[in-house]
Amino acid sequence: MKSLEELKALRDELKGRTEIRGGGEGKTRVVVGMATCGIAAGARPVLAAITEEVAKRQIKNITVGQTGCIGICQYEPVVEIFEPGKEKVTYVKMTPERAVQVVNNHIINGSVVGEFTIGHYTV
Repeated sequence: MKSLEELKALRDELKGRTEIRGGGEGKTRVVVGMATCGIAAGARPVLAAITEEVAKRQIKNITVGQTGCIGICQYEPVVEIFEPGKEKVTYVKMTPERAVQVVNNHIINGSVVGEFTIGHYTV
């Protein structure tokens, strides 16, 4: 750090990132399964892609977080979206590219990406 202004800028940047992961009533929640099976299947880059896309698009009223085992290891990486007043949507076999599509189509435009949901793989 060379100046107090640089430190303040860094604080503001990090504060914005942590607000994405914070909790809150009435917000859409995006949860990535980060148990050992999820991490081994590539959940870290998926979580990073979601967090970066939400921050890049400055989406408000959303939290992005992680959880342990969801219980469907064969479908990892798994992303669940909880929207107030709607049924949970479970996306499976996610990649960073698919995660960006989900943010753009589902979170921004309200259109579930059916081909990435668990229902598509279990029917």
